[in-house]
Amino acid sequence: MTPQIEVKSRRIGGANFQVPTELRPERKVSLAMKNMIQFARKRSGHSMAEKLAAEIVAGYNNEGGAFKRKEDMHRMAEANKAFAHFRF
Repeated sequence: MTPQIEVKSRRIGGANFQVPTELRPERKVSLAMKNMIQFARKRSGHSMAEKLAAEIVAGYNNEGGAFKRKEDMHRMAEANKAFAHFRF
């Protein structure tokens, strides 16, 4: 559930481009944890431990909110890979 790439908004020549950039290892872990906690809070359940466990199991099965967020990030980066040359 750790994203490998994200898009960052860059202003170049008066236009905003969504530029795909690779993530540092620390940021990958940080984003994964943040997404898992965020979507675990939205789940129904009695305790946070149960909610977080359910989100981890959902991620293992390639489903759940955190997994969907990662897939959306990758899909957006793939759609904007024509602007990858604006990285610096």
